Amino acid sequence: MMIRDPFALIECDDGVRRPQWANQPELMREYFDSEWGQEVRDEAGVFERLMLEVFQSGLSWLTILRRREGIREVFEGFDIDVLAAWTDDDVERALLDERIIRNRLKVQAARTNARAAVELRSTYTDGVAGLIWEHSIPAKKAGKPLEKARRLEIPVTTPASDAAAKALKARGFTFVGPVNVCAGMCAIGAIPVLTYGK
Repeated sequence: MMIRDPFALIECDDGVRRPQWANQPELMREYFDSEWGQEVRDEAGVFERLMLEVFQSGLSWLTILRRREGIREVFEGFDIDVLAAWTDDDVERALLDERIIRNRLKVQAARTNARAAVELRSTYTDGVAGLIWEHSIPAKKAGKPLEKARRLEIPVTTPASDAAAKALKARGFTFVGPVNVCAGMCAIGAIPVLTYGK
């Protein structure tokens, strides 16, 4: 199916209005309906979403969703303390596992970012979640209800996500550019997604 406007809202065969990108396949529908845009404020949840965005860089989100459980298993459930203690042997072991995105820089970023997340706890009681939510955008401009809107407005970057990416990099995080940080912040509800149209 050719998607002309991935953010145009359509009525799907189950009667629910979704953006075209979330209509097919079922895995994308489930993700949109149950997770995307829902607030995630705990350290483990924010770290996992941030790392999934790292792995997604240059790939489709569907690829990540299809491999998500394997990625979770290989990366120890994204347990920050466990990943921070990974050795070079652990990185090499992960690179041999076909369930993940086997990109050396991205795998190393998981360990590097976990170590940076541990260090963040000295500044934020809720670690990386505190830093991300410090840069969030209040949802005061809610837009139209999804069932009445024609289109979603999803930013590529915002001043808030630019600032969050800069702060993460300053704290030692890697693979955290403004685009994937913005995508992650939208996905966890830290940047509200506006709707518009009749």
